[in-house]
Amino acid sequence: MSDAKQRSLTVNQVGYPLHGGKCVISAGKEGSFEVINSDTGEVAYRGETGHSQFDESAGTAVCTGDFSALTTPGSYYVRLGDEVSAPFLLSDNPYAELQRGLLKAFYLFRCGCDLDETYAGPWNHKACHLADGTVYDDPGRKLESKGGWHDAGDYGQYTGPGAKAVADLLLAYEFYPQAFTSQLPIPESDDVTPDVLHECRYELEWLFKMQDNKTGGAFHKLTTKHFPDLNVMPEDDLADLYFLPVSATATGCFAGVMAMASRVYRQFDGSFADRCLEAARAAWQWLLDHPETPGFKNPQDVSTGEYGDEHDLDERYWAAAELFRTTGDESYHRQFKALAAQQFPKYELGWADMGAYGSLAYLVGNPVKADQTLYSQLKAGLLAEADKLTAISNAVGYGISLTPADYIWGSNMVVMNRAMLLLFAYRLTENTRYEESAIHHIHYLMGRNPLDLSYVTGFGDRPVMHPHHRPSVGDKVADPVPGLVAGGPNRGLNDDCMMEHLQGKAPAQCFIDDELSYAGNEVTIYWNSPAVFVVSNFVK
Repeated sequence: MSDAKQRSLTVNQVGYPLHGGKCVISAGKEGSFEVINSDTGEVAYRGETGHSQFDESAGTAVCTGDFSALTTPGSYYVRLGDEVSAPFLLSDNPYAELQRGLLKAFYLFRCGCDLDETYAGPWNHKACHLADGTVYDDPGRKLESKGGWHDAGDYGQYTGPGAKAVADLLLAYEFYPQAFTSQLPIPESDDVTPDVLHECRYELEWLFKMQDNKTGGAFHKLTTKHFPDLNVMPEDDLADLYFLPVSATATGCFAGVMAMASRVYRQFDGSFADRCLEAARAAWQWLLDHPETPGFKNPQDVSTGEYGDEHDLDERYWAAAELFRTTGDESYHRQFKALAAQQFPKYELGWADMGAYGSLAYLVGNPVKADQTLYSQLKAGLLAEADKLTAISNAVGYGISLTPADYIWGSNMVVMNRAMLLLFAYRLTENTRYEESAIHHIHYLMGRNPLDLSYVTGFGDRPVMHPHHRPSVGDKVADPVPGLVAGGPNRGLNDDCMMEHLQGKAPAQCFIDDELSYAGNEVTIYWNSPAVFVVSNFVK
C-alpha cells in the first residue's frame, strides 16, 4: 500500500460535500479536535468528539468528531492531540473525479481491443483474446468471442456478473443522468451518446455472442480452462477459449439486462434497442421451455471461476420484471406475479441474488399498470430492508450497514450494494435519512475505515497499491490500474496470504494489500459497478 503510515484518525480521503454531514472517526482517543486548513495552517474548526464505543467489527473502541458546520471550500486535515488524519477536500462537487475514475475502469477492463495510450495512459496494452472460442459440449463448433470486459483480476468473462455490472451502470444513468454529461474520454466519445452507454454497449455487444443462437439460452461463461499466472498480460494469455454450457441463471440475467438495455438505448439507437429486445425475448422463451434446470457446475477439467448458483427464481423474476417494464406486455406481468408469489430473496443485489433488480424494475416502472397489492408489498419489503440497514449503520462505529458476519469475500461489494438499496429507498420516499446513511458507505470505502485505507486504486492519500489483478502485476507500471475497487476485508481468510498474515484479526481488519490475496484484494467489474451507482447520486 501507500508508504503513508496507518493513522488512527480516519476520514474520507477524497473529501466531503460542503453541505451535509462530515465527521472524523478516532480509534481509541477522544477529546478536543481541530480541523486545519492544509494551505494556511490555520484552524478552521474546533470541536469535541463524542464518547468512545466499542465497534465489534473493527475490534476497537471508536468515537466520532463532527464538523458538519464547516462549509468553507478548501483542503483540510484533522488533528486530535498528536494524531493527524489524511488530507481531504471540502467541495461543492467532491466526487466527480472519483466517479469518472470508477467508470473509466471499465474501459481499462476491456478485452479484445487495443487499449490505446491516448485513453489508457501507461496502462495501455495490445488487443487480447482474439481467437474464436470452442463450445465446450460441442467441440466441433467454434464461435466468435472477442470483446466485452474481463471479469476480475483474471481474464474470464461471465454472463451473470457481466449483466449485473451493466445493470448497475444503466440504473446509474437512468437515475442520475446529470452525473454522465462529460466525456471520460473513451474512443467512442461523441458528445451525443453518454460515455457510460458507449461503455455498456461494448459489454452488451459481447453478451450477444453469449446467446446460443440454436436455443436462445445464454452460455454461462467464456474462459480458458485454467487461469494464467499472475504476471501474464492479457495479450499473452493464448490458451484456448471455451464457451461453457448454457445455464438458467446466465439466461435469466441475459434476458433482464437486454430488456433493460432496450429501454435505455431506445432514444439513441432504435435498431440496437430492437436487437436487445429480440435477444431478451428469445432468452425468456428458453426459460419458459426449461422450467427446472440444474445449477451450473464447472466440468472436471475447468478450474476458472464457477459462479455456481443453484437458485434461478431471482434471475427469472428480474427478467420478467424488465420485460414487463420495457414492453408493457401483460403476459410478462402474469409471469412476474407468479414468480413474486414464491419464496426467495427479493431485496439483494449480488450476482447470486438478483431479486432487488426485479423488485426495483416493478416499483419504478409503470405504477398504473402494477398490481397495487403486490406493488405495496414490494415497496414495504424494500423499505423494511432499508430500515434494517439504516439501524445497523446507526449502531456501529464506522457508520455502515455491515455486521461482523458480513465481512465476507467481496465485502466491499456488500457495502456498495447496500448503499444502492438505501438509495432506492430514498428514491421511493424522498426520506433523506436513507441518503445520509448511503453516503457513510462511500466514506468507509474511501478511507474512513479501521485500516485508514482507500479501497479504490489511484484515489485518496493511502490507496490500495497491490491488487490481485494480472495487468497491474504484469505491466511493469509502478502504480496499479486506477479506479479499481478492492474486495475488502474477509473474515473467512480464504487464501494462503490472508491465512498467514491475518490470524486473530477483527473482521473489518482482515485485509492485506498484497497481490497474492485473491480473497481480499482482487478487483471485479461488479464491485466497481455499484460504486459507480452510489457515487453518482452525489455528483452534480
